[in-house]
Amino acid sequence: MTPPAEQEAVSLEALEERIRQTIELVARLRQEKQTALTERDAALREAAQCRQRAERLAEELEALREERRQVRARIERLLGQIDALTEA
Repeated sequence: MTPPAEQEAVSLEALEERIRQTIELVARLRQEKQTALTERDAALREAAQCRQRAERLAEELEALREERRQVRARIERLLGQIDALTEA
């Protein structure tokens, strides 16, 4: 049987070890949290940039569709004029 003083020393050492492990865990978790926050911020910035680009592309697509409609109308008008010339 171990003397009470030795048991207390062993218990104190075990407690110190648990506290040290807890401190290391807290430090690691803080670092992981900071890394996660940094990654989140980067992802949010990238998402915002992607949304802006998507909006610009949607506007460009609409402009191109409108231009295509105008070109089609002009070509149809020209073809109509050519048909009128060939019939005359």
